[in-house]
Amino acid sequence: MGRRLVPLTLDNLPDLPKRCRACVFWELDPVSGEAALRAGRPELEKEAWISAVLLEWGSCGRVAYVDDKPAGFVLYAPPAYVPRATAFPTSPVAADAVQLMTAWLAPRFQGQGLGRVMVQTVAKDVLRRGFKAIEAFGDARWKEPACVLPADHLLAVGFKTVRHHPRYPRLRLELRSALSWKEDVELALDRLLGAVQKEPALRPL
Repeated sequence: MGRRLVPLTLDNLPDLPKRCRACVFWELDPVSGEAALRAGRPELEKEAWISAVLLEWGSCGRVAYVDDKPAGFVLYAPPAYVPRATAFPTSPVAADAVQLMTAWLAPRFQGQGLGRVMVQTVAKDVLRRGFKAIEAFGDARWKEPACVLPADHLLAVGFKTVRHHPRYPRLRLELRSALSWKEDVELALDRLLGAVQKEPALRPL
C-alpha cells in the first residue's frame, strides 16, 4: 500500500471532498461567509484564499494519498489568515502558533496511523518556518465530521488544553521546548520510511 503526503495547491484542490472544496467556514469571517454562500460562490472564495496564502506565506495544507487515491487532507495557517478564529469564545490563537484549521480522513483509512502522521508532518513544517506551536479549536461535543475537529482526537495526538470551554476548548501542541520532541518525530518517521522502503513510501513534505 503506497502512502504519500503532498502540499495542497490549486492543482490538487479538486482531490478534497466536494463539501470541503465549497466550505469557507475558516477562510472567511461569519458575515463574509454567509454572503459567499448566498452569492453561490464559496468555491471561488476558497480558491482565492488558498491562492493568497500560497503567495504570501506558502503551503497551507497537505493532501494524503493511498495508492494514488485521495485519502484525506489537513489545512493550517497563521491566525492572521483565519478570520473565523476570532469568533470563537476561546480565541485568540497565540501569535507564536500556527492554527490547525481542519482535517479529514476517509473512513476506510482511519485507524491506520495516517492521521497521526498528518499532524507530525504539519509539526515538521511549522518548526521549519520558525513557529513555536500548533493551536486548534476543538469540539468537545463532536458527533460527526465537521469543520471543527473533535477535541478528543487532538488530545490523542499530543495537544494539551490551554483554555477550557464546555464546547470549544483551545488546544496547543507545544514545540518550543521540543528539540528532543522534534528528533523523536523525525526518528519515528525515519523508522517508518525505513520499514517500507521496499514499497512505495510515505513521504512527509
